[in-house]
Amino acid sequence: MTFEVYIHVPFCMRRCGYCDFNTYTARDLGEGASRGNYARMAVREMELVRAWQAAHDIREQKAATVFFGGGTPTILPAADLVAMLDAVRRIWGIEPDAEITTEANPDTVDANYIKRLADGGFTRISFGMQSAVPHVLATLDRRHTPANVEAGLRAADACGLRSSVDLIYGAPGESLEDWRTSVRTAIDLGVHHVSAYALTIAPHTKMGRMIAAGDLPQPSDDDEAAKYEIADEAFADAGLHWYEISNWARPGYESRHNLGYWRNVDWAGIGPGAHSHYRLDREAAGVASCSLESGAGDNPKSKDLGADDAVARHDDAGFRKTAAAAPGTSSISVATGTVGLRAWDIAHPRAWAHAINAGTVPWGGCEGITAQEDREETLMLGLRLREGFDTSRFAGIIPDEGWVSLQSEGLVTLVPGSRAGQGCIAVPTLRGRLLNDLIIEHLFDYL
Repeated sequence: MTFEVYIHVPFCMRRCGYCDFNTYTARDLGEGASRGNYARMAVREMELVRAWQAAHDIREQKAATVFFGGGTPTILPAADLVAMLDAVRRIWGIEPDAEITTEANPDTVDANYIKRLADGGFTRISFGMQSAVPHVLATLDRRHTPANVEAGLRAADACGLRSSVDLIYGAPGESLEDWRTSVRTAIDLGVHHVSAYALTIAPHTKMGRMIAAGDLPQPSDDDEAAKYEIADEAFADAGLHWYEISNWARPGYESRHNLGYWRNVDWAGIGPGAHSHYRLDREAAGVASCSLESGAGDNPKSKDLGADDAVARHDDAGFRKTAAAAPGTSSISVATGTVGLRAWDIAHPRAWAHAINAGTVPWGGCEGITAQEDREETLMLGLRLREGFDTSRFAGIIPDEGWVSLQSEGLVTLVPGSRAGQGCIAVPTLRGRLLNDLIIEHLFDYL
């Protein structure tokens, strides 16, 4: 089973108005959860997680990919990112041809910073471009310029790093021509990989409140669909082909880390709010009844955290839940017969760091994944990919007519499998990508 490591860096210089991620602008959140000490805390969590894996007979391969996300990983010194990467190599090992990626805010890196990453073992960098249009960037509370993005990409090229840009479409006030400008700019930069995501509005964010108050227009589903089609056609014409609903790449430049998520592989999530995933269809029966020592009785008392600390209401709530737990060991049973395990780190960095200081894996909770849930997740994730879903995997569960009806509605194309034992491969059409939820709802009726 492929194994990946995700490292969440929760710090940002400022919080963008649309952002609903677990991020914080304060430099020091207490208990050692500071920018200056973050790498050391993350390494300590890796050691605790590895000890937990060993205790439950979870034997992972060397990491095939490592991904630093945020937040803004590059708000930390390059040496800190390299130190965390070195720890992954020491604790789990890293495959010789591993993909090592960090997300980057274009304002936080320069040529020297990127060279230090390359010298330290990074192979890929993903720049948060979001848009090439100044008024759209302003709406998104982004302060970088397209020139900064290009400078970062050229520095990455000079160091031999693969690069990608992230785009967001559907921002209030963004016209179709604005979006065409952003797509053309990304193509003209010469990148080999682009991620493009529809803007999601969370009610508690600054943008969500402004939309609710009528100060900004509500994004339109039809507008976002039109922009998706514009991007898909332009990227394809430029040799960037979709391989996952929100991702396009030249052949061989796909994000292996993200493909791992869609293929439902194992990964360890490190950092506040990070999620982990383990499949148990191997010699790991001992994890069927796991216990999580929360050390919650020693956690600091909940209090009003302040604007810099509790920037997202769900983070504050997660901190209170952790702090209020009963003293001692919090046992979370995973029933025998489950096929996987999902766990999530405590969201607030201070409570997360407190658990690490107490010598416990800083999970906020975990749950078993039943065979039914695993089928649902495998189907839902697999049908986002251009490589398609092998219908024979659910032979006897989803009848042929279930797939044929989707093809007749123009939502999937059924292609004969190329390997022995394969059935037809169901590949989402452009319409199926836009209406992917309908595909999943239809097939879930059979599960």
